[in-house]
Amino acid sequence: MKINTDAGLILDTDRDFTAAERHILQKLFLWESMAESIEQFRQKKNEAMLKGWNSSGPVPVSGALSAVTADMEKRVARRLKEGDATKK
Repeated sequence: MKINTDAGLILDTDRDFTAAERHILQKLFLWESMAESIEQFRQKKNEAMLKGWNSSGPVPVSGALSAVTADMEKRVARRLKEGDATKK
């Protein structure tokens, strides 16, 4: 799968991420749509990074993972802001 970042990076999940990072990304794609706040998304990201894949332990944050999760945070913020705007 290819992931395009806001900064123009094109990342390949097979080439640019470890198996543990791919597992974490799968979880975070779900939390991107479910998080009720940026803080909750960050908490889930940190929990996943500490737990690792199959409870393997902490996963080092690569540049690729950092770029994708930063974009995810922006999308969560945008979604929450748009949701707040529709409630007014």
